[in-house]
Amino acid sequence: MTTRPDVIVFDVNETLSDLTPLGEAFAAAGAPAHLARTWFAGILRDGFAITAAGGNAAFAEIAQDSLGRLLAEAGGPIADGATGSIIAAFKGLDVHPDVRPGVPELARLAQLVTLSNGSARVAESLLTRAGLREHFRTLLSVDDAPAWKPARAAYAYASAECGVPAGRMLLVAVHPWDVHGARRAGLRTAWLNRTGAQYPGYFDGPDLEVPDLPALAARLAELPARP
Repeated sequence: MTTRPDVIVFDVNETLSDLTPLGEAFAAAGAPAHLARTWFAGILRDGFAITAAGGNAAFAEIAQDSLGRLLAEAGGPIADGATGSIIAAFKGLDVHPDVRPGVPELARLAQLVTLSNGSARVAESLLTRAGLREHFRTLLSVDDAPAWKPARAAYAYASAECGVPAGRMLLVAVHPWDVHGARRAGLRTAWLNRTGAQYPGYFDGPDLEVPDLPALAARLAELPARP
C-alpha cells in the first residue's frame, strides 16, 4: 500500500462491537456462556450458505430463528423470555475500547463507512451510543446488496454506493474471511488482530495487520494522500 485510501470500510459485528457481554446474557438466561460464540458463528454459517445458494436472508431473521432452536437444544431450565433478552443484549452492545479513540483519528485521514452483514439500524444504534456516528459518511448493509459478504457483489455494492473505485477503498475487519473476500473484490485490506491470532494460510492475506484502530491510524498517517 503506497497511498492512503479515500474510503475506509468497516465491518461492524465484532470489528466495532464487542460481543463479550453476550456470554453473560446467555448465562443469565440459564444457558452456557460459550453458546454465544456458537450462536454468532451459526448465524454467519447459515447466511453464507444462503448466499452460496443464491439467496439473501436478513441477519435478524437467521439470528432470531437459530437462537430459539439453540436454546431449546441447550438442556436445563431456560428463563422465560430468554430469546428476547439475548437479542436485546446483542442490540445493546458497546464498541471495543480502541474504537472510541481510533475512529476520530481515522476520520481525519479518509471518509468512513460501514458495510455489515447485519442491519444498518444496529450499526446506527451502536455508533450513536458510542458518540461516533458523526464520523461516518454512511452506514451500509448487505440487506440492500445482492449478497452477504464475502461475496464479491457485497463489496461492489459498497463501491457503487460510495462512488469510489474498489482499489481506493480499505476494508477493516477482524474476520479473515472478510479480508479475503474484500481482497478478491479489489479492495485494500487491514486485518484488525486484537488477540494476536495467526492468520489462516488458505485466505488471501491483508495489506496491513494492526492490533487496534489507533495503530491503523498511525500506519495510514505515514502514507501520502492520493494525488
